[in-house]
Amino acid sequence: MRTVASDIDVLARFGRALADPIRCRLLLALRDAPAYPSDLADSLGISRTRLSNHLACLRDCGLVVTVPDGRRTRYELADERLGHALDDLRIAVVAVESDRTCTDAEEKGWC
Repeated sequence: MRTVASDIDVLARFGRALADPIRCRLLLALRDAPAYPSDLADSLGISRTRLSNHLACLRDCGLVVTVPDGRRTRYELADERLGHALDDLRIAVVAVESDRTCTDAEEKGWC
């Protein structure tokens, strides 16, 4: 049974995952296709150690899973709906930003 507490926990985990630009880049890369850690590290231009820490966070958040592939491990989104959710969230945020009616929002940091 879903509760407000469980909904809050789910959103908090998603927010934690999106709180870092590298994790955002990882999620967007995995939205496009599953990938191996070495390929992800190369494409993002970060060390494998740093990548490993971010992938561990995304696994702990329940957003990515590992898939054994022979002697290697591939990463992919835990559910394809996450890719759609990322796209929908990005589109919604861009739409809200373009709808700002406050002329001094940039200066104040709020509307």
